[in-house]
This record gives sequence, C-alpha cells and structure tokens, in this order.
Amino acid sequence: MKLFTKNILAAFAILFVLAMTWSLFSSQPDEPKEISLSELVSGINSGQVREIVISGDDLNIVLIDGTKQITKKESEAPLSETLINYGVAKEQFEKVAISVTGPTGFMFWLGALLPFLLPLLLIGLFFWIAARNVQRANLQAFTFGQSKARVILPDNKKEQVTFKDVAGVKEAKDELIEIVQFLKSPSKFIAIGARIPKGVLLMGAPGTGKTLLARAVAGEAGVPFFYLSASEFVEMFVGVGASRVRDLFKMAKKSSPAIIFIDEIDAIGRHRGAGLGGGHDEREQTLNQILVELDGFEPHEAVIVMAATNRPDVLDPALLRPGRFDRRVVLDLPDINEREQILKIHARGKPFSEDVNLRRVAERTPGFSGADLQNLVNESAILVARHDRKNITMADLFSSIEKVLLGPERKSHILSEAEKKITAYHEAGHALVAAVLPEVDPVHKVTIISRGRAGGYTLKLPSEDRRLFSKSHFLNELAVALGGYASEKFIFNELTTGASNDLRNATDIARSMVTRFGMSDKIGPVAFGSREEYIFLGKEFSSHEKDYSESIAALVDGEVSGFMKRALKQALEILKKHKDVLEAIAQKLIKEETIERENFNKLLKSFGLKTKQVPA
Repeated sequence: MKLFTKNILAAFAILFVLAMTWSLFSSQPDEPKEISLSELVSGINSGQVREIVISGDDLNIVLIDGTKQITKKESEAPLSETLINYGVAKEQFEKVAISVTGPTGFMFWLGALLPFLLPLLLIGLFFWIAARNVQRANLQAFTFGQSKARVILPDNKKEQVTFKDVAGVKEAKDELIEIVQFLKSPSKFIAIGARIPKGVLLMGAPGTGKTLLARAVAGEAGVPFFYLSASEFVEMFVGVGASRVRDLFKMAKKSSPAIIFIDEIDAIGRHRGAGLGGGHDEREQTLNQILVELDGFEPHEAVIVMAATNRPDVLDPALLRPGRFDRRVVLDLPDINEREQILKIHARGKPFSEDVNLRRVAERTPGFSGADLQNLVNESAILVARHDRKNITMADLFSSIEKVLLGPERKSHILSEAEKKITAYHEAGHALVAAVLPEVDPVHKVTIISRGRAGGYTLKLPSEDRRLFSKSHFLNELAVALGGYASEKFIFNELTTGASNDLRNATDIARSMVTRFGMSDKIGPVAFGSREEYIFLGKEFSSHEKDYSESIAALVDGEVSGFMKRALKQALEILKKHKDVLEAIAQKLIKEETIERENFNKLLKSFGLKTKQVPA
C-alpha cells in the first residue's frame, strides 16, 4: 500500500511539473492585440501597417511603431482578394510587406500526436517506477541473509582505539596481549605447533569496557574489526540468522587476519532446548551455525572471534568448551587506582580548574564502572556549559556524582514544615548511627534536598576498596539502614512511609546473610536458592525451585526477623544515648538543608565523639 501511494504521488508530481513547463513555454509575455479585418483595412489605408505575416488563417500584423496585432482571414479566399473586397487602396496595399510561414514538419507532427502520446507516456512512466521499486524489493530479498556487521579498518584513525585508550583493566589487557601477538605474526605460533585460539569471551558487569577492549585489541594488532550485536542475527524468518553468520565469517576470512566481535552474545547463546520451537527455533539455528563456524576454522585462517556478555551463567556449554570460546577474560569493576586512571582518560580535552583532584573523585565513586565515570565527567561538563562557565570545578564533579547515583536535584519539590522536620530527623538518625558504629563507611554528606526519588539522603563512602565483608559489618549496616526508622519512632512516636526503601534494603541484606553467606547460628553454613533456572519462552515457569523445606523457610524468616529486630534495638540505643547530637544534626539540617563531611565532623567533635578518618 505504501509503495502504491508513493507511485501515485510521484505521477502527480510529474504531471504538475509538465503542466508548469507547458504553461511557461506556451505563454508569451506580450500578447498581440486581436483586431477585426475592417480595422486592418483602416490601418493599411492610413499607412500604419508595415508587415503582415500569414500563418494558416492567422494574420500576424506589425505596425510602423512596432506594435503587434493579430486577426484572421477568410479561409477560402486569398488575402489580397479579401482586402480589396474590404476596400483597401491598391497603392497602400503594395507598401505592406506580405510573407507566408507554415509549421515545420516536427512541430506539425508534435501538435498532432502530443495529445495522444502524453497520456501514454505518463502511464508508461508510472509502470516503470512501479517495476523499479519491485525490482529493488526483490534485490533486498536476495540480500536479506547477508551480514549487517559494521567494519572498522586499520587505516581508520578516527575510530581506532588502542590499549592506551583503555584504563582499569590491566589483567585483562595482559591476557589479551597474546591475541595481539598472534594476529600480528601467526606463523610464529603455527611453526612451534601451538593451537591457534579461536574464541575469546569477555565477561563482566555492564559498563566495564568489554566492547572498548575488543576494539583496542584490533587497534593494537592493526587488523579489520567486524562488530555487531547478537540480536542482529535473528529475524522472524527461520534460517536468516544462520545465513548471516555464514556471510559474516566469509567476509572475515577474506580479510584475515581479522577480529569478529559479537556483543551481548547471550541473546543467541543461551542454553539450547529451552524454547517452544525446539531445534527449529531461529535462535538455536543461529547458535548452531556459530558453533560450526568456530569448529570449521583452518589453522592458517587468522580470524579471532570475540564476544561480550554480562550473563555467562546462561550460555550454552557447547560455546564454552575448549576449541571454541576457550579464552575467558573477566572484567571487574575498577578499584580506586583504576578509577583515577579512567577519569584521567575521560578528562582529556576538558578544561578543569586548578582545584580539581581526580584522586578525591575516585575515592567518592566506589562501585562505579568505566561507563559511569565517563558519564560523570560528561555530566559535569554539561553542568558547566549550562551555567556559562569555562572550567570544571570539584563542586561540579561532586554534584555530578550524586546525580549519577540518585538522579537530578528536585529543587521545586518543596517540603512542608512537618515533612521537613521528619525528613531531617530521619536523615540525622542514619548519619548518627553511621558515625558511632565501627566498620561503617564514613559519612560524606547529609541532606534533606530531594534528588531523584529520594526525599533526602545520607551519603556514605568507603575509605578503601573491599572485597570481603564480615558479619559484624553487615550487622552494623543493618543498624544504619534502620537508623532513620528508629529516629522517627523515637522522636515522633510515629512512623511514615519514608523508611520503605530502607526497610527493603535492610531485609535484602538480612536475608542474604541467612541464605547466601551462612551467617545464621541457627541454620549454619548452608546456602539456599542455588538451583535457579532462567526463563526463556517455553521454559517451565516453575523452574525457580525451592531447595529447602517449609520448616527451613519458617526458620529463615525467623532469623531474618531476628536480625532486623536486633539492628533496630541497636539503633534506638545509640539515638537515645546521643539524643543531644541527634537534635543538633536535625536542627542544622532544618536550617541549612545540607551538611558536608567537614562540618559534620566538626559537629561530632563538639560533642566529644570520634570521627572516622577519610584519606585526603
């Protein structure tokens, strides 16, 4: 229907252009005046007529002053006879130049045939356009199974990425150096009898730089880089994905040595046999073709397949066996030193003020991935541009950290006096419990200004990166999470919905302590919920099996509740013991809305409380 409408519009456009052209050429800017034969006779007798041009029955008259006129003669009588009959003086008639013109053969036939040929030409043009579009659609059908991979060639300096553009993944780069060496000189490895690596699987959390690292390998080796997402293989037609896989590998082999990069391979690489279509499922056929292509490599074909996923647990075992994706590179979230290196890379070309210390920014961003850090620097640059300033300051970077973590400030969200007071005591409860308990991260900021979905927040950041967490750490974190809840209950003897998110997070921590970390004395060193299956199409929806009895479930619930109640009791004891400090923090929040780390520590010292050391 769209094709037909397009053709109709094209035909109307052509007709419009032809009509405009015809009117342009057929119209004359100075149309001659039409007169009668008697007026012509009067003009000849008075000596005003200089020339008469006979064209058929038309008489084109030119006067002495150059004026043009037109009239018609009698069709069956000569002009001289007609004019004499109308009373033209013979001597005056002889002074007038008489000439006869006739249409040329081309114009004659054009005038005769154009009314018949024009409609036929328009109809023919319409069918030609329609046939051309159909032919184009047929060509698209023939190319439907071709690969849609994009290619970055080695000579494309604009898009080329090398290892110096990637920071924070030192171990991963060390692991991939042998891939670079093989692509540069495969004969050295083949001569010694080494088996050529075929597949490299990059595994890691979202934003850790898997795609960037794959491009860096191609840039270091100076080879073509074919890349596409796994979802681009799969279409609604069965067999298209497999055809595209064959075409992609064919292109790469012609350009070898080369790298094929498949992003989010879990889109097609999940466990086979999980769909309603069985072996005829399009996703499974695409996966089967990839497996065949990996096994079909010859030793002299220097083509490396790299794939990225953040869900390695759902991949088909056939993908991960030796000979296929037998190189597995894990990309972890960066530590403080790696975050500083990443920030330096993203700071290139951006104007920073002299007070900017990227080390302090790295300290405030634990758990940030490389993509988060890039977004952080970009948000700070946008903030500076919005305020028409020239340099990025530390305040801009700190504000952008909170924006990335929680969302933008909602300054228009004005709290009533009662809500402001409740929020102030709630956040003061979190901050005070965090300041008193050991093994809790230092408080960097307390505010009651809404940001994102949070009405207020207490920002705690670790002094150093940690991989292991103790039971006492989790118990103290539970008390901190319930500090706001306890403060509302203690001060107002009433509870609000403001603690809903705190309760959810605290419950998750307590349940993980019982069911994952073996930190319950009653249940002991047992982990539950390990037999988790992932749903795909026809997979049984009951596949999330319980691997413990109802009596154990009741015991788990009791232990979780016990952890929560003990944490609440601990938080209430701290708040009652240091009620004066709680009041001071809350009143300062009501007055100033935000307390930064330095002012918060000064306030604690004024009441004789120790402050936690934070690296400068």
